[in-house]
Amino acid sequence: MKQKKKNEEAELHKDLKGFNIKINEFGEISSSFPIERLNQFLNKNVDDKKLRPQSAQDDDTQSSKSDKTDGEA
Repeated sequence: MKQKKKNEEAELHKDLKGFNIKINEFGEISSSFPIERLNQFLNKNVDDKKLRPQSAQDDDTQSSKSDKTDGEA
């Protein structure tokens, strides 16, 4: 039995209203927004761990390592 495709629009941030993205049969991405506009939105609204100061990254690494070792013993 085939599943029906839902033509529902996803909930988007108000700055991305009207954004639509598709991948064609050749794997090419087409978007209703220019890449520059998407990059500006991401830079403004998403925290990039790679751009944090080194000490903040070390703190994250240490806490994730201790979380993993707590259950083993």
